[in-house]
Amino acid sequence: MKPIFITGTDTGAGKTLVTGLLAKYLFEAGKSVITQKWVQTGSRKPDDVLQHTRISGMKYDSLNEKYISSYIFKLPSSPHLAAKNERRIIDTKNLLLSTVQLSKKYEYIIIEGSGGILVPLTEKVLTVDLIKKSKASVILVVLNRLGAINHALLTLEALKKRRIEISGIVFNNISEASEKILEDNASIVRKITGIKNCFMLRNMKEPYVLDAGINSFFKETLKKRI
Repeated sequence: MKPIFITGTDTGAGKTLVTGLLAKYLFEAGKSVITQKWVQTGSRKPDDVLQHTRISGMKYDSLNEKYISSYIFKLPSSPHLAAKNERRIIDTKNLLLSTVQLSKKYEYIIIEGSGGILVPLTEKVLTVDLIKKSKASVILVVLNRLGAINHALLTLEALKKRRIEISGIVFNNISEASEKILEDNASIVRKITGIKNCFMLRNMKEPYVLDAGINSFFKETLKKRI
């Protein structure tokens, strides 16, 4: 089973939330699922993966921690700089091998990216390069606000240029922009790209309950995961 990669248009777009919700959907359906964060920055713990478990209700697999969060850095920056700050080097081959190791135990691997797809993991390797090598499909989380159209289309264009499968788009409505703008952002991106599997996420907070709309989005997202 090919992995699913969750990326975003901006910092704070909602990648962690969407990763946790997708894991929850699969977990509640009785599927074998694990989340992964190739590089965690801004902490000394695998904060994002721990948040995935809180959202999904899954237990944290401490036995596979070295694969789940292969690199953890304190500096809240892009991976290449966070690693450089600690005089460490990110081995991107190791990241791919970690995903392979998890796939031996779990049917579904959901990878949350660090920032957007063009964020550098090293001075020579971008996140999108590793997405391509992992053969993952992508869910794009769009921070839905004024300016989101440009951010979304640039990301989608970069993915299409590299022939990376796009499974769906989540428009995360957490800004104070008018409803007219938020609705049009999603509508025009769908029309321009032809991507029909889109979902509007509206200020979801704890306790996290999956409604019919997001269940339908995830069901469509997973259709091509074989």
